[in-house]
Amino acid sequence: MLACERLIALEGAHNVRDLGGYPTVTGSLTRWRSILRGDALHRLGPVDIGILLDHGLTTVIDLRNAHELATEINPFARHTKVRYHNTPLFSALAPVEMMVDAASGFDMGDRYCQAIDECRPAIAEVLGTIANAPEGTVLFHCSAGKDRTGVISALLLANAGVDEATIIEDYALTATISGPLIGRLRERALGRGAAPALLDIVLASEPRSMRRTLDHIRKNYGGIQGYMSALGFDPTMTGRLRNRLS
Repeated sequence: MLACERLIALEGAHNVRDLGGYPTVTGSLTRWRSILRGDALHRLGPVDIGILLDHGLTTVIDLRNAHELATEINPFARHTKVRYHNTPLFSALAPVEMMVDAASGFDMGDRYCQAIDECRPAIAEVLGTIANAPEGTVLFHCSAGKDRTGVISALLLANAGVDEATIIEDYALTATISGPLIGRLRERALGRGAAPALLDIVLASEPRSMRRTLDHIRKNYGGIQGYMSALGFDPTMTGRLRNRLS
C-alpha cells in the first residue's frame, strides 16, 4: 500500500500511520489496523478522535516526558473508551545537545543505539503494554512520531519478521509525509534559540540512522530475538507481541 494510503488523514496530526501491510519472512503481511504509530495528539479535535475510534482504537501509549504532557495535553488521557498509558522513553539519555557536542559526525542513529542499550526497562514496558493490550487498535506516539516512536516501530516490525530494508523505509517515511509537522517543530525550536545545524540533525529521518540501529542490535544482541531476551521477554511474550501484527 502506498505511503499516502498508510497515513491516517487527520486535521490535528500529521504522522499517524499504520504498521500493517508489510511483507514478512513467512510470506504474510503484517495486520492492518492493529498497531498505529504517531506524532503528538494534543491538536486532535472531536472529528479526528472519532476517526481513530472508527479505526478501532482502544489503547494509546504516550512516549513523551512529564514536561511534554503538561504543555501538550493528550486528549485520550481521560477518555472513557480508550486505555491510556504513559511511558517516557528517552528519559534515561542525556540531552541530545550534549551528545552532539561530545561526538563529531553525530546523527540520530547514535541516540537510537544508546536508547536500545540504556532504555531497556522503558522499552520493555512499552512492548509489554502492546503485547497485553485488549482487542482493538493500539496507537503509540511521541512528539514528532520519528525518534522514540521510530525505535519502537523498528522493534515491532523486526519481531514480526519484516526485513531490515522495509523497516528503514518505514522510518524514513516521516521525511516524506510530515513536512508541515517538521517545519512547525523547527520554527518552534528556532524561537527557543536552538542552533540551525543541530536542528538539521535532530529533525532528519536519514535511512542511515535506522540502519545503524539495526546493525547495533545484530552486532551486540545477535538480532531481534536476542534483544527481546535482553528485555526479559520469553518466547511466549515475543509470540504474543508478534501476533499483534499477524
